[in-house]
Amino acid sequence: MKQTGWNGVDLARRYHSDLVFPILAERFPHLPYAAGRIGSGSDVLGFDDDASQDHDWGLRLNLFVPADAVDEVDRELERQLPETYEGLPTRFAFTGQTERRHHVDATSVSEFLDVRLGFDPRTDPSVEDWLSLTGQAALEVTAGPVFIDTDGALIAARHALAWYPDDVWRYILACDWIRLAQELPLMSRAAEVGDEAGSRVIAARLTQITMHLAFMLERRWPPYPKWFGTSFNRLTRAKELSEPLNKTLHADDDADRQSGLARALEVLLREQNTLGLTTATQAIVPFWDRPHIHPNPSIVSQLLGGIVRDEVRTLPYGRGAAEQRTDNVDILIDARARARIVTA
Repeated sequence: MKQTGWNGVDLARRYHSDLVFPILAERFPHLPYAAGRIGSGSDVLGFDDDASQDHDWGLRLNLFVPADAVDEVDRELERQLPETYEGLPTRFAFTGQTERRHHVDATSVSEFLDVRLGFDPRTDPSVEDWLSLTGQAALEVTAGPVFIDTDGALIAARHALAWYPDDVWRYILACDWIRLAQELPLMSRAAEVGDEAGSRVIAARLTQITMHLAFMLERRWPPYPKWFGTSFNRLTRAKELSEPLNKTLHADDDADRQSGLARALEVLLREQNTLGLTTATQAIVPFWDRPHIHPNPSIVSQLLGGIVRDEVRTLPYGRGAAEQRTDNVDILIDARARARIVTA
């Protein structure tokens, strides 16, 4: 395993200033461009460490130029980049690939947005566009540093993707509460009939939905599963939520699982009320006459009742955004596939 002493972002910054910028300044002095370390990779999220350096890590940079200049810029970089920088190869193959190439990935802003998102957030995205978005896809555009942006196109795209429109946000929040309502009583019912494994599986799924709800209420994009918990721990309410959620995950009996989730949801309802989205006084109510708990139905009614736009008010009840509909990785990493499932 390599141990360079660098993190990926600092390495990319130096790579740009020492090698890439001089090449562009000499060969394309009037070319508008942006450079940064965005897209995929643990380093983009600031979570890379020594273990990250065993694959797909190294001299990587994202370069944005006009579409008609992409090929020429790529050829010039291939011609001028040295074999190594700071003891690291400038050309290497990614996992599953055999071709050694430089990873100053030149593209246009529009093409990058189309690949990562499937739409351009600068051009009035549709409701379906927003629903096709995953937190990880948004982070591949908005996370990581931009070192230079001479025409502002990349910065404008990142600003446009800051967060959901309010009505879409309300709908997604409501769908998380609906998902909780669908399975919260089932956790207890499974335990009641002796299905301990089934109850634990449901508890884990409900914990993930609760954590997703916490991201949504703090207007923070959640990353893909490897860094979901790590990023969650950086939320403002993480400390208050971690104890009851850990109790839910590790409890040996259903009563403790119920009480853990109930406490976490009360915290989130208080936050939601503070934001002016709801006015419900309790997050949890009894489930009929059974010893099970259920989210307060008024929460969903209030969230959906505050939606103004007709195209959001008429969305299918409870289906939500792409990442609320499926956890299939091959769908979630494919912008076209995500778009298809939210319009189905």
